[in-house]
Order: sequence, then structure tokens, then C-alpha cells
Amino acid sequence: MINIKALAALTVLGLVNAQDSISFGPAFSLGPTQSWIREANTTLVLPETPSPQKDRLALWPGMGTSGGDLIQALAVSFSDPSANCGASSGQWCVWASTLQGTQLGGKQVPASAGDKVVMHYKYNDSTSKYDQTVILNGETVSTLSTSSGQAQGWGTAVEAQDDEINCSVAKHQYLDTTIILDSADSTFAGTLGLTNADSTGLESSDSKTFTVDTININAHTF
Repeated sequence: MINIKALAALTVLGLVNAQDSISFGPAFSLGPTQSWIREANTTLVLPETPSPQKDRLALWPGMGTSGGDLIQALAVSFSDPSANCGASSGQWCVWASTLQGTQLGGKQVPASAGDKVVMHYKYNDSTSKYDQTVILNGETVSTLSTSSGQAQGWGTAVEAQDDEINCSVAKHQYLDTTIILDSADSTFAGTLGLTNADSTGLESSDSKTFTVDTININAHTF
């Protein structure tokens, strides 16, 4: 099973340094595949931010790649959301992002509990890059393209940094998840790992396109 958390632990969000504390909570994960992931799409339904908001709590679906990158569109709760994306207290900041030694990111925008955030990753054959698109309530708000090799696995994360450790994270969902491999891999479904999470089940008719209607990430206290 791919350890997406281990990839993230180095410098996730590009906002931490060596002395910062990082902890991970519930997760749904798939991989590594014997093929590679061409496209992945999911919709995160944002929960309430932790109260009070401190620094920093992140929700993300990520793909670890053969190039050592972590493709991870982000929803982050900051102690001062206004300073980061112009958000108000109780809102999230969302954006397209890739951890590539340093953190690369698209435009950051505010989002509220109950908002639906589509996080779409697709390999672009013409550029050999992964194109990220973040869509908030039907509107494209952030994009990013990175040369990252080929994605080996996909998984969700709940990540607490610094003062957010000792906080509680509300239950939340990912809807309409689709993962498309470059070629069929009959072993991929067997890599599914759940940590304090459940789902409606991983479905595939051809071992190439995999879907999950609903992923439930349970409430967690760090």
C-alpha cells in the first residue's frame, strides 16, 4: 500500500520547517498500481473548520508520483484565513497545489462549510504534465500544471500542523470519486486501505476505471 502520508511529511503545504509538528488522521488510500494513474476526480464536501482556528489543518486528496512529487489540491484552515486567501473566520482556503521539493500552488480562494470542491487531476500527453483544476461550487477557481512523472497511488488525508494538533476535525465526505489508470490492473482494488474511514465500495467493470460514490472520513481528534 502506498504511503502518501510519508511523502507529505517532509514539507507539506510549503508552510512548515524542520521543527514543526505534523500529524495525520483518517484516510482512504489506493496504490501503488502496477500501471499508473492518468486521471483522478473527486468532490470534497467541506466540514466546519476547527474552532478556534489555529495553524494549520489541511484536508486533501493526493497522488504520489514516480517523480517523488505529491499532487495535492488543498483545503486549509488557518489561524488567520484573511491573511492567506482573504477568507473570513470560519472559512477554508482552497487551491491547486503540488509538493515538489518546494510547494507549488495556484490561486487561493475562500470556501465555506458545505461548499463542494471538485479536485481534478489529469495527465496531459501533449505536455507530459499533470493538470490540476479546482472547482468551487461549479466555478473553476484554481489551476496548476506540473511535471511530476506518473502517479502511482491516490488517497485522502487529514493533516494537522503546529497548534492544530490537539484539535478536533468534523466528519466529512468525498463524493463521486473516479480514478482512471493507463491500463487495466486487476490488483489495484486489493490495495485499498481504510483508516477511521469507510465508503460505499470501490467499483470497476474493467480494472481500469474505478469509482466510489461516497467516501466517509470520520471525525477525529488529534
